[in-house]
Amino acid sequence: MTELHGFICSGGLCSAVRVRGVYNSGVTDSNEDIVIIGDPISSERLVDMATEGLGDMVKAVVDINQRLLALGGGLHADEESVLMAQGSKQADLWGINIYPEKPRSEWVEFDSLINIRPRLGNRSRGVEDGAVQQLILEIVDSLIL
Repeated sequence: MTELHGFICSGGLCSAVRVRGVYNSGVTDSNEDIVIIGDPISSERLVDMATEGLGDMVKAVVDINQRLLALGGGLHADEESVLMAQGSKQADLWGINIYPEKPRSEWVEFDSLINIRPRLGNRSRGVEDGAVQQLILEIVDSLIL
């Protein structure tokens, strides 16, 4: 079984987390770090994460209820799994991609397989509810300075 290591940070304190049974362990590198933030990080740190990972983009999952952001997974489903292991509810989690080198107004792309939730009225990989999109943008803007 694959273990995924990461950190959850809030109030200036960070705790290590280890999650067993990552969603797609055959694809995910077990040494990969997923960082869960509840306090702001610099945009420079996000650029570093993009460079270390996928190049120009960082996959992220936003918990719109707890106002948390999981960053750095190879799959949105892995970040979702880490957040759910920390107590987040799946209905509150939305997958996005962040392109830190683009202008701030173009940073966020609402595109993830975890967003397909027909029973909740979201039938696409995007985030169809404009109010939820706005909340996600507000959370991202508050956590990445």
